[in-house]
Amino acid sequence: MEKSSLQLNFEQTRASKHIEGPMLVLAGAGSGKTRIVTHRILHLIEVGVPASEILAVTFTNKAAEEMKHRVLHLAKAHVLTCTFHSLCARVLRESITALGYTRDFLILDEDDAEKSLKQCFASLGIKEDKSLLKTTRSQISQAKNRLLMPSELSKEEMGIQEIYSCYQNKLKQYNALDFDDLLFLTVKLFRDFPDVLALYQKRWRFILIDEYQDTNQAQYLLIKLLSDLHHNVFAVGDPDQSIYSWRGANIQNILNFESDYQGAEVVRLEQNYRSCNTILEAANALIKHNEGRYEKNLWSKRESGEKIGLFIAESERQEADFVSRQIHHFHDKKGISYQDCVIFYRTNFQSRTFEDALLREKIPYVVVGGLSFYQRREIKDILSLMRMILSNSDFLAFSRTVNLPRRGLGQSALEKIQETAHAQGLEIFTLCELAVDRKINVGLSAKQLQGLEEYVKCILALREMLKVKRPLSELISSAIERSRYMTYIQEDSETYAERKENIEELVAKAAEWEQEATDPSLVLFLEELALKSSTESSDKVVESVRLMTLHNGKGLEFPLVFLVGMEEDLFPHINSKDSPEKVEEERRLCYVGVTRAKDFLFLTASRARFLWGASRMMRPSRFLKEIPSQFVQKLSLYGSRSQSSFEEAETPEEPDSFAPGDTVFHNDFGTGSVHKAYQTSLGLTYDVFFFKTKTVRTLAAKYAKLKQG
Repeated sequence: MEKSSLQLNFEQTRASKHIEGPMLVLAGAGSGKTRIVTHRILHLIEVGVPASEILAVTFTNKAAEEMKHRVLHLAKAHVLTCTFHSLCARVLRESITALGYTRDFLILDEDDAEKSLKQCFASLGIKEDKSLLKTTRSQISQAKNRLLMPSELSKEEMGIQEIYSCYQNKLKQYNALDFDDLLFLTVKLFRDFPDVLALYQKRWRFILIDEYQDTNQAQYLLIKLLSDLHHNVFAVGDPDQSIYSWRGANIQNILNFESDYQGAEVVRLEQNYRSCNTILEAANALIKHNEGRYEKNLWSKRESGEKIGLFIAESERQEADFVSRQIHHFHDKKGISYQDCVIFYRTNFQSRTFEDALLREKIPYVVVGGLSFYQRREIKDILSLMRMILSNSDFLAFSRTVNLPRRGLGQSALEKIQETAHAQGLEIFTLCELAVDRKINVGLSAKQLQGLEEYVKCILALREMLKVKRPLSELISSAIERSRYMTYIQEDSETYAERKENIEELVAKAAEWEQEATDPSLVLFLEELALKSSTESSDKVVESVRLMTLHNGKGLEFPLVFLVGMEEDLFPHINSKDSPEKVEEERRLCYVGVTRAKDFLFLTASRARFLWGASRMMRPSRFLKEIPSQFVQKLSLYGSRSQSSFEEAETPEEPDSFAPGDTVFHNDFGTGSVHKAYQTSLGLTYDVFFFKTKTVRTLAAKYAKLKQG
């Protein structure tokens, strides 16, 4: 249950009681930012602001739902709490006609957007190449996030102008939008039609934005336009947790808040309710190495807690064995459940060695960030059938479903149907109806026409059910039965049971949604599912260790955390090497990982790792050196521990690590260059070419005492 305002600290209270004018709340990790946004909404309602004039925008459906239910529970009021994309979908459903679309537009997922782009490649005579397709899709997405039309691209980007233009025309032909269009077209609508913008400015006088540091150019401008009349923007975020520049987030949006919104108040939430103080002091020391930030220091009323465990492995397998043994220890000796343990890594490929180790130790685990329920093939097939009930022109849904189960309507048949429809100026499904009635010759065989007739009858029967307002769950069940989809998936006996369960879950979801929705229409049901984020994974596997990338860990917390692979070129990633701004983002990502830990934190690295197709010698990450030694304790592989603290490994101080090409200095041989680094029975060993004697010497790192040259 939500805590009352009497339990807020001084800064939290100051933020929650704010009413008029812009405010930036710098909410450090674990400082209770969601509670602040909720209490600000409650306070606005208490002082007489109508709930309908309040808008709260978040980045995930989960956060939006949680906030909406908290406000409903405490204030008995319905406040519009939604994601940026949901907000834009709502605006466009009402006002998109000004841009030449109809209100029953479709929202395409990434797979269908890619299919549309493939069609553009074909029509422009461009040879389809998977890499080029992916790059072009990304460039178009980036252009939209920067609010650029095809004609506004820079000289360097002119190569995609024709494809981008064709792609937009194709989507408009289908009366469809991709995800980027939701933001892109809403901003365009507001810029081009001031009278439309004015309606929404008057509707929402108080705007609250969560995770403001993650906004991109389109989201930033959307809020700027909406708030331009009243300036009542309440932005909550933390520049130290800005880790999504690769998908368009711009840290300058939060750093420039005071200059963008004149007279803005700034409140710092520094009290952390999550972690022990040792973890927080280490995090503070780490992030101080960044220049692009607001100064703040996290602190907690909790005890200091255990020191941070540091383990430098000889190999990646040894690193994984150390982690699995620690998890066993904490589970068996300290009673920490597996679900309270997480292994964070920088990139997905790192999971393999840890999965192997956990399997060896018979520790249950789940890799978080796998394929979303709504991205599974069978779910997309059934939802595409639902889309066909609503639209005559949705060629993407048509081409996905017309041959499920197989009706002899392959690629060449689809091309004939599409070409004839285009030549006759007809919508795709209308042409199919005329073809099966033998009123238009599409050039199909008798068998193909028979298959098409079966498909048309199926869709028409489902449309009749929709017309007489049959329940949504019944409509989906009937679609599965009439299309003979279960017969189709039985062809693969290995996946049949799992896919059948998924389809049954979709029917259950429809029934549940129908009960909760105020307007249970098929259009809104499909819209909600289209807006589901593919990054929001299921928590069905409860008693399991979590494995995930650091990016997937944002917003989570765990009693026991392992940050693994803490090596140069891996973390910070090699792609950030030549950019101070990128290194700062990598450090923020490390900071996010550290601040996920509540009670126990381990940092691990390996001296050798199989990377990019070869075995390589690795150097410890600079981030390890940026955490003061008083907060860290080095551990051995078996790391025996007393009841209260870890026992430090009885090993000599670790020597510096070098890589081939590094210049080094030896007291006897002078300056040289490392030719090779490898493991021997003496541990880490180097072949070094010394300039003075022009000879190569083999030296064991632990005895040679090499220094940076």
